[in-house]
Amino acid sequence: MAGLAVLRPSVGRWLHSATRRRVKTQPARLHWTSRSKSSPGEGSGGNGAFLVTLPALSLLGVEIYRRSNDMGVVHAHAKDEEVIEQADYLYSCGETEKLYQLLVQYKDSDNAEFLWRLARASRDLAFLSHISADDKKRLIYEGFNYAKKALEIKTSCSPAHKWYAVCLSDVGDYEGTKTKIGNAYKIKEHLEKAVELNPKDATSLHILGLWCFAFTELPWYQHKIAAMLFASPPTSTYEEALEFFLKAEAVDSNFYSKNLLMVGKTYMMLKDQEKAKLWLSKARDYPAHTEEDKQVHKEAVDLLKKFSV
Repeated sequence: MAGLAVLRPSVGRWLHSATRRRVKTQPARLHWTSRSKSSPGEGSGGNGAFLVTLPALSLLGVEIYRRSNDMGVVHAHAKDEEVIEQADYLYSCGETEKLYQLLVQYKDSDNAEFLWRLARASRDLAFLSHISADDKKRLIYEGFNYAKKALEIKTSCSPAHKWYAVCLSDVGDYEGTKTKIGNAYKIKEHLEKAVELNPKDATSLHILGLWCFAFTELPWYQHKIAAMLFASPPTSTYEEALEFFLKAEAVDSNFYSKNLLMVGKTYMMLKDQEKAKLWLSKARDYPAHTEEDKQVHKEAVDLLKKFSV
């Protein structure tokens, strides 16, 4: 990832894939999870990108509503929970357009659980291949505004912080490199807050790793822009990136093919060939369920050829 996805066009693609994950149903409750294993309600780096295309992989799950003596409140909460479960089911099935149509009815809601999901759905819809350039831009800004509103309503909502960070990065694609770099610290702060609120969120840990990897490889001209914007420009190291990638694995091992790939690539940059081969082999052997998995497989195979594996 030769630069912060947030700073580079490829980063947006990384973020998109990283955020497209699936929800796995469990008895009596939906829990968001990645294709291999993750969490409900959430959820993609090679050279030249910052935030990987996120597969929506956060360990959020449907919020359990407390009972109330007021039957009207109980009814309203029950209905909210029903809509959220329906939304998580549609997300798990990859029904992006149906999910958006369901949630957009609640765009004026004061429920942060609706709004961060709507932000994610707007973003996912924006990246569908048949969406026009104008609609994509509109949906990306809509997603950002929904995530922002979710945070205003509930600052303790981990996925709201995550999706605000992701959508802020997307908006930067329309506002230039200077704005993207200028938002870099804010993006990292919200990802860190998401992890603070939900330490089991492997996706946010993965994206933080991408952030560090990208700034470690930031091109010279972007370093100059960063130096103009900050007294202390954003910097990082491969060691720091590796720490986040490995933390993500510790939270949810083999949850995402791209994370395996990034661990291997980071070890390559640190000149640890044995560990690089180990993790690249894991990425190569990861079951290819999606187009992104197939791309990861191909990149891992190509990198392993350098070790004659």
